Amino acid sequence: MKHLLFAAVLGVTACGGSPKATEPTAAAAPTTSDIVDTAVGAGSFTTLVTAIKAAGLVDTLKGPGPFTVFAPTDAAFAKLPAGTLDALLADKAKLTAVLTYHVVAGNVSSAQVAGMTEATTVQGGKVTIDASSGVRINGANVVKADILTSNGVIHVIDTVLLPPQ
Repeated sequence: MKHLLFAAVLGVTACGGSPKATEPTAAAAPTTSDIVDTAVGAGSFTTLVTAIKAAGLVDTLKGPGPFTVFAPTDAAFAKLPAGTLDALLADKAKLTAVLTYHVVAGNVSSAQVAGMTEATTVQGGKVTIDASSGVRINGANVVKADILTSNGVIHVIDTVLLPPQ
């Protein structure tokens, strides 16, 4: 499998191309880690995991799902205006609304996302999807796609999605 992956990457590189950030670069192996454990293990979602714990959503996101999570990185949270994260962490209802705005019911692959123009979130609001140049969710870039988990899929985004007020 390592040789096949290396050959695929080498072939793309040799042809002068590179895989798009929103395309998976290899067939993902089945995983036994759920969304929360996968986020913890990645190391770049410590703020997201802290927020999930504060909102009381750990059990839900460790549940059977399936869920599709547009997961903002720690850098995405750092881009929020000063005081925004602290205010959200202090208001469980608003925090829950923001976090569930990042979740779509079902297991939606990047190929499926790229074919959509909008999706309804678990929070109840809709996110817009633009796949004309990469994939953007409400303007946030999908920087890594198709991180498979035992109960869904994670697509990494570079901006925190805030639901309309």
